[in-house]
Amino acid sequence: MLYLLRSNATPILLLLITLSGYTQLRAQSAEGDSLRYADETHLRNIRQLTFGGDNAEAYWSFDGKMLVFQRTSVKDGIPCDQIFVGKVPAKASEPFTYKMVSTGKGRTTCAYFTYDNKHVIYASTHLASEVCPPVPDRAKYGNKYIWPLYKGYDIFMADLNGKIKKQLTSSPYYDAEATLSPDGKKMIYTSTKDGDIELYIMDLATGNEKRITNTLGYDGGAWFSPDGKKIIWRASRPQTPEQISEYKELLSQDLVAPTNMEVWVANADGSNARQVTQYGQANWAPVFMPDSKRIIFASNHEYKRGFPFNLYTINEDGTNLQKISRDKGFDAFPMFSPNGKKIVFASNRNNGGTRDTNVFVADWVE
Repeated sequence: MLYLLRSNATPILLLLITLSGYTQLRAQSAEGDSLRYADETHLRNIRQLTFGGDNAEAYWSFDGKMLVFQRTSVKDGIPCDQIFVGKVPAKASEPFTYKMVSTGKGRTTCAYFTYDNKHVIYASTHLASEVCPPVPDRAKYGNKYIWPLYKGYDIFMADLNGKIKKQLTSSPYYDAEATLSPDGKKMIYTSTKDGDIELYIMDLATGNEKRITNTLGYDGGAWFSPDGKKIIWRASRPQTPEQISEYKELLSQDLVAPTNMEVWVANADGSNARQVTQYGQANWAPVFMPDSKRIIFASNHEYKRGFPFNLYTINEDGTNLQKISRDKGFDAFPMFSPNGKKIVFASNRNNGGTRDTNVFVADWVE
């Protein structure tokens, strides 16, 4: 979901790159790579794939040839997020074209390719209502960033022509934020069906599942490591009586305020859970890097006003934090290609002073 954290993630889509920031990007870029800031030393040959609207959560197919992402563009008749698939251009002269694979009804989020590269999974509210669900009135909550946990969300599998082949969840609660294991056999996702915002792992062949988190707070946006041995996710852990009370009150209204998140990792079965970051504010959209040891994530911890959001890498033990991206608005949702040579991410860069968020792909340089 284009809210704040992984699929539910973008308080940030409201953050924009200013025209002066855009000019600075142009002035600082090097070697003709006009979409790259000079200090973005790990990124090369950045290419913008989408233009206009809110585009994010772009993730690679298992063969590295396609991307699936979510898109909102009111001017194009897409009032809230729908799921699209496009072939990654092999040449600079080749355009990025894409097509909708969700129903076009309700709101969708959190898409991911299946192992056969012929299907995608995503969450959608279309069975609950064909129209976009209402967004929260943040004025009621002191204008805090509030994210809705729509109970209408269930997870579906569809082919690349948009035909739904299977409904994977059917609880009358929030079921979303799904990704798959490297062998494509297991799905990890977030649900509120047991009274809190927890992680579950489902065996896709049998439908059998296990809840793997049990601590009060938001657990979501989870991924398996490339070697399949670990999982990584974002979590909130309200501690004080005031924090706990606020969390529970919002949850009772199917809401969450995802502004204080840290990165957590565990074994693939949920055991040995441990906190990686301790920076405060929002540290989220984490994924393991190709070596299954280092981590890349988005964070606003450097900025007390809440933005920009940039990409950072860190070791699994919390050491060696490195800043990767430098946009003045929003960089998030990173994912490495299966061969580890490219990275896709969402950014406010090059949006001409609008609120647009677009999908970018770049070569990764160690």
